[in-house]
Amino acid sequence: MIPRRAIFQVQKALQRQAAVALLGPRQVGKTTLALEIARSTNTIYLDLENKEDRDKLTSPALFLSSVKDKLVILDEIHRVPELFQTLRGLIDQGRQQGFGTGRFLILGSASIELLRQSGESLSGRISYVDLTPITVLEFDSQRLMQDRLWLRGGFPNSLLATTDEDSLELRKDFIRTYLERDVPMFGPRIPAETMERLWTMLAHGQGSLLNASNLGRSLSISTQSVTRYIDLLVDLLLVRRLRPYYANVGKRLVKSPKVYVRDSGLLHALLSIETLQRLSGHPVIGASWEGFVIENLLSVLPWRVQPFFYRTTVGAEIDLILEMPNGTLWAIEVKRGLSAKPGKGFFHACDDLKPAKSFIVYSGDDRYPLTENVEAISVKEMALLLASEGSAD
Repeated sequence: MIPRRAIFQVQKALQRQAAVALLGPRQVGKTTLALEIARSTNTIYLDLENKEDRDKLTSPALFLSSVKDKLVILDEIHRVPELFQTLRGLIDQGRQQGFGTGRFLILGSASIELLRQSGESLSGRISYVDLTPITVLEFDSQRLMQDRLWLRGGFPNSLLATTDEDSLELRKDFIRTYLERDVPMFGPRIPAETMERLWTMLAHGQGSLLNASNLGRSLSISTQSVTRYIDLLVDLLLVRRLRPYYANVGKRLVKSPKVYVRDSGLLHALLSIETLQRLSGHPVIGASWEGFVIENLLSVLPWRVQPFFYRTTVGAEIDLILEMPNGTLWAIEVKRGLSAKPGKGFFHACDDLKPAKSFIVYSGDDRYPLTENVEAISVKEMALLLASEGSAD
């Protein structure tokens, strides 16, 4: 088992709240992490995709009241969404009886569904922890291993597969599962072929500005349908929309979000890229590296730090802007290769925004100054720097 940083967040959250929701896409390792926590505490595990476990909750209040001194892990709770109302009453009763923390660990594969359901009934009674695919801070980040993580992505089975071929097949199976099972479960009726084409088109346009009208014309569906389908992929934690940063700089700014397939391994599977050799000659390589870096950095982002990108219509651009809690900005540009040389657009953008800190995240390992105000830094060092900012808070 690869140690996951989120396990400490979950353990701390269970010490202060009655319920904790661990959110992440399917097969990212939620159940493995939960069972690791279960080793050190008195626990009951219920897989709600299993009919026998669901049958135990025929009278949920009665069953869960009988185990109030134990941590109850509820896996795939979207299968029984009506449980949330029951949990609210049990949590309130437990607080009066001295069982106010560490009651329920809820696992789910769709952020918006859990947030909506639990937000209606568990406000003030639940903490949320995101479990992302494995990151550079969790996997051996020597150059060869980092490239393996980039190629295969951070889903454990794919990352640890015996060969690149096996890894690709696992990711293709993963994609089929979402298209045939999860998308119909969580979203409106969407033809699997249409969703697959949309997902693949987003992969080809990795890191580009969202143009729903063009996508709709290519798919012969409405712009509104494209937006709704992308919303679902975002809610399933498979796609990220990165918002543009608006600043009063007297220039025309890009207003459309940028769209990324979040896991680089899924990106490469959608594009049928099996090996690093093939990736190195593919047009998506730069955008793939950019998305890989951004996801790794956002996975450790301190609380209340807001991510954006910045672009003007005349070419000033920064790949990632972080708005810190004190209002200052960090500018981060991503470059694939051992040369960390930003373009003129980056310096023009820095002149516009006056960031407190500026970095070029590149493929090398060294950290060194490029100019008086700009540092070259590896993705691992940048992630460690951001994680330390969160620890300081």
